[in-house]
Amino acid sequence: MSVLRTVFLQTLPASISPFSTPSSSAGNCVSVKFSVSCCSAASPVTLVNGNVDKKPLERNEVRLGLPSKGRMATDTLDLLKDCQLSVRQVNPRQYVAEIPQLSNLEVWFQRPKDIVRKLVSGDLDLGIVGLDTINEYGQNEDLIIVHDALEYGDCRLSLAIPNYGIFENVNSLKELAQMPQWTTERPLRVATGFTYLGPKFMKENGMRYVTFSTADGALEAAPAMGIADAIVDLVSSGTTLRENNLKEIKGGVILESQAVLVASRRSLVQRKGVLDITHEMLERLEARLMAVGQFTVTANMRGSSADEVAERVLGQPSLSGLQGPTVSPVFCKRDGRVVADYYAIVICVPKKALYKSVQQLRVIGGSGVLVSPLTYIFDEETPRWRQLLSNLGL
Repeated sequence: MSVLRTVFLQTLPASISPFSTPSSSAGNCVSVKFSVSCCSAASPVTLVNGNVDKKPLERNEVRLGLPSKGRMATDTLDLLKDCQLSVRQVNPRQYVAEIPQLSNLEVWFQRPKDIVRKLVSGDLDLGIVGLDTINEYGQNEDLIIVHDALEYGDCRLSLAIPNYGIFENVNSLKELAQMPQWTTERPLRVATGFTYLGPKFMKENGMRYVTFSTADGALEAAPAMGIADAIVDLVSSGTTLRENNLKEIKGGVILESQAVLVASRRSLVQRKGVLDITHEMLERLEARLMAVGQFTVTANMRGSSADEVAERVLGQPSLSGLQGPTVSPVFCKRDGRVVADYYAIVICVPKKALYKSVQQLRVIGGSGVLVSPLTYIFDEETPRWRQLLSNLGL
C-alpha cells in the first residue's frame, strides 16, 4: 500500500547561516510544501542502512523505457518507425514489447518520471523522455544524455502569472520579486508539479517569500480559483495560458525542453549489449534526423568536362550541397560512337532552398531536374557517438 504525506520544507538562502537565530532569519525563508508518495511494499528497491540499494537485478536483456501515453508516446513511436525500428506490441494492454531489428532488447512502456527513476535504480538501461523530466527526477550522476535533440516534444518549463489584478503591470521576474505584497505571513503561492525545479529556480533568483503546493493537471485554473497566485508548468504554444488569462514574464523560463535519449552510465559500461544497441540506435536516429527536410536534386547539364561543369555549379550559392556536387558523365551513343556530351549533377539541398536551387540550375544550363526527399544521411561517424565514448572514458 502506498503512503501519501505532505511535507513542509523551509530552505534558507545561501547567505543565511543554518545556525542563525530565528529572529534573524525568519524573514528570509523560502517555504516549500509538496506531497511525497512513498514506495509501495511491493517495490523491488530495498533499503540498506537507510540508503537505496541501486544494484541492478541480474538479467540478460537490455531494457528500453518509452512513454506509455500521450503525444510524447505517439511521436516517439513514429520517430522509431521512421528509423526502421518499429516497436511490436503483441497486446496493447501489455507494458512490454520488442523491436525486432534490435535483438535482446525489451521495450517497457512507463510514465516518463518512472522511466527516469528506473534508469537510476537499474531496472532500465535506456529511455526516451523529455529533458524536463530528467532534470526534475534524475538528479543522479549515473544518468547520461546520449542524444539531446530528438526534435519533438518541444516545450518550456515556465512561471506564469495572471494578466489582471495586482499582476496586470508585472512583466518580469524582477518586478514580481519586488512586489510589496509578499511577506512571511503572505508569501507568493505557486502551484506546480515540479517540486524540485520550481523551488530551485525561485531560490536562485532571489524570491524570498514563496510557498509551493502540488497539483496534477489543470494548473491554469489554480489562480482563478484563488488557491495559487502563480503556476510553474510546461508551455508549448502558450494558448492555454492565454485562454485562462495567464501570461509568461521576462526571465520566467526555467528550462527549454524536448525529447532526449538517456542512458544509465553503469549499464553502458557494465551490461553486455547495451553499448552496441545504443550505438545502432544513435546511428539510426542521427541519420534520420539529418535527412529531415533535405532533398536530392539531380539534373543533366552540357559541358566540355566534369571540371568545367563543377566550376559552373559551385559558382551558384545554393548548389554546394553537403560537401559539394557530384558530377558524373552521362553516356549516349551517337553516330555509332559512345560520347559524353552531358553530365549529371547531384546535390543535396534543404527544403527552404529547394526552388531557388532549381532556378539556379536552370540558369547555368541544367535540364531534366529530378527532386526526391532524403530518408537517411549516414555520416562517417556521428559526433554524438564520439562524445559518448569520451564521457564514458572509453
